[in-house]
Order: sequence, then C-alpha cells, then structure tokens
Amino acid sequence: LYRVNVKGVFLCTQAAVPMMVRQGGGVILNMASIVAFIGVADRFAYSMTKGAVLTMTKSVAIDYVKHNVRCNCICPARIHTPFVDGFVKMNYPGREEEVLQQLAEYQPMRRMGTPEEVAFLALYLCSDEASFVTGQAYPLDGGVLNQ
Repeated sequence: LYRVNVKGVFLCTQAAVPMMVRQGGGVILNMASIVAFIGVADRFAYSMTKGAVLTMTKSVAIDYVKHNVRCNCICPARIHTPFVDGFVKMNYPGREEEVLQQLAEYQPMRRMGTPEEVAFLALYLCSDEASFVTGQAYPLDGGVLNQ
C-alpha cells in the first residue's frame, strides 16, 4: 500500500512538477479517500496512505501556486467498480447481493458512487473552469462525512 499510494504519488509528482513549472503551470489531481478524514475499522495502513496523499496535495498546492501549478484531490467513499464486484464474489460466494447491499447502505444515499461520477469531478478539477481551485480535497461520499 505504501509503495503505490504514497511513494507512487510522490514519484509522479516529483516527475511532473518540474515540467509544469517550465511550461508555466499545470494541474495535479490525486486520488485520496474519505478515510483521509475519518477512521475506518481494520484499515490502518490504507487510511495512513490516503492521509499522506491528502497532505501531499495540500503541500504541493502551497509550494507551487506561484508557478501556476494547481493540486487537488478527490476523496471518494465506496465506488462500485469491477474490482468491488470481484472482491465480493471471491470473498462472499453466494452472498454477493447481500454484501453489495451492505456496502451500498454504508453511504447515507444508500448506494455506492459510480466511476462516471468520479470522472465528472476529475474533469471539472482539471478544467479551466476550476482555475481558482487548489489545495482542496473533494469528498465524493454520498453523505458519509455528514453523519
């Protein structure tokens, strides 16, 4: 988890920022998670890595704002992806519908988010329409953080 979620984000940022500074600006959009804001049982390592992504996002935004480099992150709750379906199928054979319903009910909206909803937020944050947005973490959580 550390190598992918922390070191991977760090190395990509380290490679991209000098190019963005040379070209007069750019946008970095990181993927964190709502666990960067809240504790979740039995997810210590994952939560720690996503907290690091959140802090890197804010640090890069502060350090490079004068170079016209914006840096934000999306913090989703559960998103219904093929990975989730595969995980549930492998770990809960015969109980897939029940477990998917439990995962959906975690969010107050009583459903998981969709990859398209993440993509639309990413598109906005990387667009010129978001040119005044930097150093922010955007929960995409179906209301989880409001509980």
